[in-house]
Amino acid sequence: MADWSLSALDRLEIQEVYARYAWGIDLADLDMALSTFAEDAWFDHLWQGKVQGHEAIAENLKSLWYDRQSWWYGRQHLMTHFIMDPLEQEGTARVRCFFQILQFNTDYRTNFVFGIGTRDDTLSRESGKWLFKTLHVNAWTEADQVPWKGDITMKGRPKMPAKEGN
Repeated sequence: MADWSLSALDRLEIQEVYARYAWGIDLADLDMALSTFAEDAWFDHLWQGKVQGHEAIAENLKSLWYDRQSWWYGRQHLMTHFIMDPLEQEGTARVRCFFQILQFNTDYRTNFVFGIGTRDDTLSRESGKWLFKTLHVNAWTEADQVPWKGDITMKGRPKMPAKEGN
């Protein structure tokens, strides 16, 4: 357990970092997105793997925004239910939260939930400003990615035999 605590102001400033991150990545504002990361930060994204540093993070973000723009345009990342734990090194915190990604489909003019999951990040105060040191996305795409702590007692889906002629 750390021998220091996060103040209410620290907690608000950390939430502001998450807000700036979401505005930056969802509106393709590279400067805003990068302003939330320490220079030596790690970015661990499900589809792109783990990279370090502003240059590599910028390349990953540009890939998200422009390689399949119709998948990205109109997204909103929402982070909620923050748990913020101070770490041994003063000015460093582990932050866990849930996330949801809402998507506006420009072709059909409809909205849907694109994905959900959890985040497990490390932030540090550098030059008076909270920044991501590590950002880890745990998107739930398989049942074993849900960080369930209790016993799993539900039955799996029934297996349906293939119909002949199909």
